[in-house]
Amino acid sequence: MREVAVIGVGLTKVGHLFSESLRSLFSRAIRGALEDAGNPKIEALYVGNMSAGQFNNQENIAALLSDFAGLNGIPATRIEEGCGSGAAAIYNGYKAVASGVHDFVVVGGVEKMMDTTANDATSIISTVTDQEYEAFLGLSLVGINAMVMRLYMNTFNVDREPFAKFSVQMHENASKNPYAQFPFKISLDKAMNSNPVADPIHLMDCAPLGDGAAALVLCPKEYAKDFTSKPVEIIGAGHGMDNFIFHTRDDFLSLKAIRDAAREAYRMAGITPDEVDVVELHDAFSITAFLSIEDLGFVEKGAAGQLVDEGLIGLDGTLSVNPSGGLKARGHPIGATGVYQMAEIVLQLRGEAGARQVPGAEIGLTNNISGFGASSYVHILRV
Repeated sequence: MREVAVIGVGLTKVGHLFSESLRSLFSRAIRGALEDAGNPKIEALYVGNMSAGQFNNQENIAALLSDFAGLNGIPATRIEEGCGSGAAAIYNGYKAVASGVHDFVVVGGVEKMMDTTANDATSIISTVTDQEYEAFLGLSLVGINAMVMRLYMNTFNVDREPFAKFSVQMHENASKNPYAQFPFKISLDKAMNSNPVADPIHLMDCAPLGDGAAALVLCPKEYAKDFTSKPVEIIGAGHGMDNFIFHTRDDFLSLKAIRDAAREAYRMAGITPDEVDVVELHDAFSITAFLSIEDLGFVEKGAAGQLVDEGLIGLDGTLSVNPSGGLKARGHPIGATGVYQMAEIVLQLRGEAGARQVPGAEIGLTNNISGFGASSYVHILRV
């Protein structure tokens, strides 16, 4: 297996981008990544996308996006794994380079979610959970998260305030991110008293709908120095799975898929959780963030709130969490989220994150999940 590095990053701002199409967003991100990488000759394209068929009435998008990104004639593959589609595309691109099948690949993620109504978008997103047994009976993704959040609060004697503080920190970080959908700060009072969505989840516990695209260029580490003075190596990669149907799981307060993916990534990287400086994790809801912090091994079960309360997740904290603003404030264009996460870590490790730069960051981790932890990808990077 060859060592793999990221040599190029391209991003679009996340938002309600009504003047953009699926293809124009993706093409802009690809052009940015190729320019950043010094325009190597690309041999394959991997596209993370959840649901262009329902959001945009367009399938066969790997071929479409390859054409419009100017990458005609190379193998192009669309990867769909729900909310984890972006990280799944990275995982496949990584394996293609590590195995020697390809030398230079582009991994992109894109979602155009705002060209439909909010009700239709919510219905489309719900397809990442079981439709035959759970959704049929009225259990939505937010409903699952709400039940787990209530169970977590009761089990560990935690009130809503630490969850609200997490959202405040995400907006603080996003206020420094030019790519963020919501680049502004919010008060604790606003987070605590935002409209209820599904008790105990409030609006400020939830990631928004949004459009966006992100892209990366991957190549063997041995070639990277020919194209950039700041290659960032992918030193660990893990993929974990759990029961798809939520109510069949053994433990509702722990995401097995994250634990398994993290264990494999840490083993491959040869590090422990306390060596990670910065993490981009999947905070589609604030409870998902708490479970992720714990299942990635950063704190014990039930202790994520204490980490937040003590102010240890900020840009200068002992563990900087989501300096981009996370899904909550950077935005969550679903198929692109995993790629946005890795792009942020690459910028952090290259020291190019501007006002949101984590001081001295050398090792970063990304965690992208699908549904409520049906699958999970963990990637670890080092400068």
